[in-house]
Amino acid sequence: MTDFVKLTCLDCGQANRVPVGKLSEAPKCGVCGAGLVSGKVAALDLKTLEKAAKVDGLPLLVDFWAPWCGPCRAMAPEFQKAARMLAPKVRLAKVDTQSHPDAAIRYAIRGIPAFILFHKGREVVRLAGARPAADLVALVHSKVHDPA
Repeated sequence: MTDFVKLTCLDCGQANRVPVGKLSEAPKCGVCGAGLVSGKVAALDLKTLEKAAKVDGLPLLVDFWAPWCGPCRAMAPEFQKAARMLAPKVRLAKVDTQSHPDAAIRYAIRGIPAFILFHKGREVVRLAGARPAADLVALVHSKVHDPA
């Protein structure tokens, strides 16, 4: 029997079922063809974030940031590095709190950069402040023992 994981396409918002054994084979969205587990950071709006956080079978680490924030801009390469290190077992995404202030309100973001790890429909942990990629990877591994 094949185990499947639900993944929301972070580009179009469509729900997809992916066999767990195929996660490392760059699965694509059945609707738009975007990579579902690409090792790249996806930009999200509130609607897509809420759907992915609620239904996805893989952990989702989200960076809440803004373009005017110096530490946020400095953090971007480290966050991308963490995305590559955690793929295909964890997906990483960013929410621009300036363009999507509703997301900052919904998730009670008080300072940026802020990171929230979602898994199995709930918030697992949050962390504030710029961090090296290794710290983010260690945080995920400490909170999610079986990411898939």
